[in-house]
Amino acid sequence: MDFQNRAGSKPGAGALMSNSESNVARRERLRKLALETIDIEKDPYFMRNHLGSYECKLCLTLHTNEGSYLAHTQGKKHQTNLARRATRDAKDNEQSAAVHRPMLPKINKNVVKIGRPGYKVTKVRDPQSKQFGLLFEITYPEVTDETKPRHRFMAAYEQRVEVPNSQYQYLLFAAEPYETVAFKVQSREVDMRPGRFWSHWDKDTRRFTLQFFFRNLARSNTDREATGANSVPVQPRFNPLNPYITSS
Repeated sequence: MDFQNRAGSKPGAGALMSNSESNVARRERLRKLALETIDIEKDPYFMRNHLGSYECKLCLTLHTNEGSYLAHTQGKKHQTNLARRATRDAKDNEQSAAVHRPMLPKINKNVVKIGRPGYKVTKVRDPQSKQFGLLFEITYPEVTDETKPRHRFMAAYEQRVEVPNSQYQYLLFAAEPYETVAFKVQSREVDMRPGRFWSHWDKDTRRFTLQFFFRNLARSNTDREATGANSVPVQPRFNPLNPYITSS
């Protein structure tokens, strides 16, 4: 056979390598390159077994020496398995993050405030119990039918507008798209019994009404002393200052 004059050969270069010889040469080059650039001890998939040989925990392959393992890490099978493992880990992390992510309420932060609502504050006193109270009437003419005003009491130390004073507390009213308004009242115990504390939202006139009474100090002490095994529960009395509740 004429090895000198066939296609692809050079004078004095010898015969061309076969496919098997080319693969051996390629793997040897990859092994030498991996030995120079890769620290095999930091590879999470590298393992020495009890027989003295080496295993790839990702591809489940067996190797006789470190060079053979490093050449395997540069091959197509190992690189494909690495890509699959990375994709699966990313998907698992995304699912676990979705499970542990707390469900936060949706807050519409793009609402444009149109100003403060109209309000009226009236001092009231119960003619029977002599309790002092306040009647708030807040008008929201531009709110939607689905919106209902909210209110809450806030301690003086929760706000950052004024210097905290323990003798006062704040009563807040809020309804979009109006600004939240706060009223500064005495820091006394509010009587939360039925008939003493009530609120009403009139959708027709768009007016929110709230009335409450402060507890009398002498009455509060009497109620605490009356609680016991032989005490008789006191039924809440009808409040004549509440026009939205009729007597039964």
